[in-house]
Amino acid sequence: MARRRADRRDTGGAAESPFSFAVAEQERRTTDMVRAALRQGRLALAYQPVVVARETSRIAFHEGLIRILDENGRTIPARDFMPVAENSDLGRLIDCAALELGLSALRREPTVRVSINMSARSIGYPRWNEILRNGLVAERTVADRLILEITEGSAMLMPEIVVAFMDDLHRRGITFALDDFGSGFTAFRHFREFSFDIVKIDGQFIRGIGHDADNQVLTQALMLIARQFDMFTVAEAVETAEEAAWLAAAGVDCLQGYHFGAPTTRPVWRQTKKKPARSARRGHVSRTSDQVVPCA
Repeated sequence: MARRRADRRDTGGAAESPFSFAVAEQERRTTDMVRAALRQGRLALAYQPVVVARETSRIAFHEGLIRILDENGRTIPARDFMPVAENSDLGRLIDCAALELGLSALRREPTVRVSINMSARSIGYPRWNEILRNGLVAERTVADRLILEITEGSAMLMPEIVVAFMDDLHRRGITFALDDFGSGFTAFRHFREFSFDIVKIDGQFIRGIGHDADNQVLTQALMLIARQFDMFTVAEAVETAEEAAWLAAAGVDCLQGYHFGAPTTRPVWRQTKKKPARSARRGHVSRTSDQVVPCA
């Protein structure tokens, strides 16, 4: 009887299942790991290249993906901790760390462009805004080379606030990318107001696209929407030459995925000396009828 009462815990009299207990324990361990890594500065960005679709030897920009290093130096990807952390204060602290690391890279490497992920929840977070403000002041070219990525789901949490935030930072020269485009439920009345510069088509529509007729139609529909609003397109999760060839022929601007390089904490920065032929809206992405010219 005593054991049965002990197992009821705080569940309103119902015994906690072993599965629920295991999930809660795993979340607790993950939270402790993240807090320790933040406290000890064991975080890094892993950079993945985003290449020009019709000239894949050219890199348009790199996406900086946050990683935690465990006590043994092993790299832990965001998918293993962000689902637990993103809706708490830890998510805001991770966004701060990612932004700080990205701005530092931009200051050290004046010829590259870097995209950094953020949650809409960080828009009103004082520390995140302080890091951004200080980073823009420290190096005048940083704003033109910084891309902030917001997922479709995050943007829809508070669309009016996101729109005002983007308007302010656009005036400072920062570019915005809508991440995982097509995976969420963006209302088109908000989509028009957001004014994203880049849309990154979710990988679920890219896998097997060379022979998957459904993915071909869906991707073409997403591309039409992007073109209507003068947005630069990036296909995510490109893993094969067949996928890359189909996407380039379809007119996608840039490609990202393991076919062109895995994320790495030790990037070999690629540079280009070509000048943009013509600036697109706000001058952040340049585009001609047959090529996309990176900012660098």
